[in-house]
Amino acid sequence: MQNNQAPLERIIVLFIPWALAMLFSGDPKLSYCVAWLGSFLIFFLTLTGWVKPLPTDRGIAEQLMRPIFMVQIIFAGYMACTSIFYFMDVLGYENFEKVATTLIDKDRLEHTAQCQRYYCLAHASFASGILMFMNYETKSKYYISKEKLANLLMMFAVVSFPASILFTKVPGLSQFANQFSSLSFIAGTLALAFAIPLKKPGNTLICFIFYIFNFYQALTSGFKEPIIISVLVLGIFLYPNYKKIVIGVFVPALLLLFMFLPTYNRIFRQNAWSGDASADEATQLALDAAINSANTGEEDDSNWGFLVFRLSEVDMFIKFTQSTPKTIDFYGTKLFEQSAIALVPRIFWPAKPITEDLVMERVFDAGVVNRASSVSAKPAFIVDAYLTAGAPGIFVIMLVYGAIAQIISVKAEKLFGGYILGTALIFSGLFQIMWRGLSFEFIINNIFWSYISMLAIHKILTAANILKEV
Repeated sequence: MQNNQAPLERIIVLFIPWALAMLFSGDPKLSYCVAWLGSFLIFFLTLTGWVKPLPTDRGIAEQLMRPIFMVQIIFAGYMACTSIFYFMDVLGYENFEKVATTLIDKDRLEHTAQCQRYYCLAHASFASGILMFMNYETKSKYYISKEKLANLLMMFAVVSFPASILFTKVPGLSQFANQFSSLSFIAGTLALAFAIPLKKPGNTLICFIFYIFNFYQALTSGFKEPIIISVLVLGIFLYPNYKKIVIGVFVPALLLLFMFLPTYNRIFRQNAWSGDASADEATQLALDAAINSANTGEEDDSNWGFLVFRLSEVDMFIKFTQSTPKTIDFYGTKLFEQSAIALVPRIFWPAKPITEDLVMERVFDAGVVNRASSVSAKPAFIVDAYLTAGAPGIFVIMLVYGAIAQIISVKAEKLFGGYILGTALIFSGLFQIMWRGLSFEFIINNIFWSYISMLAIHKILTAANILKEV
């Protein structure tokens, strides 16, 4: 019988790296290293089941989309582990080589260490929130026969995509478009992973075409995340049946993406976003540039710049910590009040303030971006947690964030008959924004309406007798 409670003393252990980093705050280099390595310790203690035993209803390879794995690794990993290149840049490194003439900016170094301590605290709180509510023992009241599962997943992919397009055409309901676009992608990828081992040629072909279409959409988006997620998710879904192939193919593929994407994205944006070329032409130019840079073996400065300033958002976080609370007070409940405004669909409130404008106001106030600039630089979730109430705000809000992710995953599995439809499809499809951790106004709005969509989909499937009561 699995122990449902995470022992408090083991939860407390997760916060020891942060406490040690605080203790060594007088030495910024050491403090940063302790906090950064602390996140890897948190991963080890949580993913091995030391803090709380992992769910035993499925093998590890068959539950990787659950919050303790997928959400923690992507959200916390991106947040807490990617700043190492920025730290190296602060210490005078460029392309992993020490630049002898570089003088270390002590103020920048201290702020980098401070933000890394916040990242470590956030990671510990987030993981604790997940562990406190991680309980999959309660059986679902609903089920679907395994014979129908593969076809149902393909149906989800086919139906969700036109639904996402429809929502973009209806004024005030465009927020649902992203939900169903993500759901369609997850459903199509999951359906492909199901069809291959079942040796269903028809399903496999349809799902493969759908996956290629989604991957092309990611390539022409101009953003790195959709491309990486497209490869990562397919690898995770195939892993239970093809472990060696996934490790041998998908792991190198992800590493290659991190090598080529900086050059690819830079060239694509220069051509497509400026209007100098169509999306197809920009894609070809970007691919040629990425391949040529690899073949010639030339150093691409954009790669180091990508690792330092774009892979991590610590530089932006530092700017917020420099202005708050020194020149701008903590926001208190203001960001939650603005999030409540964002919840109202524009179809019911045509004059509703534009959410992006509300978010960008604090970016301008902090001096992160000039008001005359057209650049969009929305703060990350941890930044908003800090702006709300400093370190205590990070601790409480991240704890709640982890708890919400876990509670929704458990609820989804109860509503949809288990892990495959519940967490792998519905949770990962509708609540994919929780992997990224955007500004409060966007993420609270998305979680609320995605939850409504989840309940509506459940009602439709039960009414159609696709989901049956046990």
